[in-house]
Amino acid sequence: MNPVPRTRQRGTLQRRVRSLGLGALASLLLVVFGFVIWANSPYQADREATLKVFRDGNIVVEAVDEGILMTFVADSVDLPEESVGLVFVPGARVDPYAYLYQLSGIVEQHGVTVLITEPTLNLAFFDTRELDEFSVAAPGVDRWFLGGHSLGGVRACLMAPDSDAEGLVLLGSYCANDLSGGELPVLSLAAENDGLTSLETITDAADLLPRDARFEVIQGANHAAFGDYGAQSGDGQREITSPQMRQRLTALLAEFLLD
Repeated sequence: MNPVPRTRQRGTLQRRVRSLGLGALASLLLVVFGFVIWANSPYQADREATLKVFRDGNIVVEAVDEGILMTFVADSVDLPEESVGLVFVPGARVDPYAYLYQLSGIVEQHGVTVLITEPTLNLAFFDTRELDEFSVAAPGVDRWFLGGHSLGGVRACLMAPDSDAEGLVLLGSYCANDLSGGELPVLSLAAENDGLTSLETITDAADLLPRDARFEVIQGANHAAFGDYGAQSGDGQREITSPQMRQRLTALLAEFLLD
């Protein structure tokens, strides 16, 4: 039997390697394509809750380059001596508009300016902008705070150290980086029935926050109650209405932001 020429062997090997490479590339593209579809399929904002804010004559909602800006109508509230703003980062795969209603209370009742960011692919870690790149949306604000829900809170923690933030607000969230050595005021709000960021998780990560960080638990709330976007997979039972949640959230945020 005549041996197979080496050139033919090399050709066969090259075709096999090329075939394996194309197969691996196709698999990678499928994974990437699937991820993009998943990330771009966020939990949608509740229409009625969103419309309440747009129909509120005391609030102006604007789509700006930095995100979604909520401001108060002049003379509608008694303003603090120094104007206050909150840059808020949404949770993973949650429509930023889902937070309009819950955060509108501090705008309408206390004149706080709120900027809700719109992360790339609806995931906070893909948005690497810092506080000063968001605060330009409202240059008249004197004091800025950072905040976020769930993964958005984790991202807000990462933004805080090198920023001029006056404080940090965590909603159903925690820090993955160590802020314990600083003096940044922190308000951590947990939900009693949170099935995604449990009270135990928040407690375990508490040592990463300054010693005087304030912790509050909102009774009857679950993870998704910090916004208005319906039920979230893996979450606990919600036992508080959206208006009740807004009232409680407004009171706690106002006390912290305007202290």
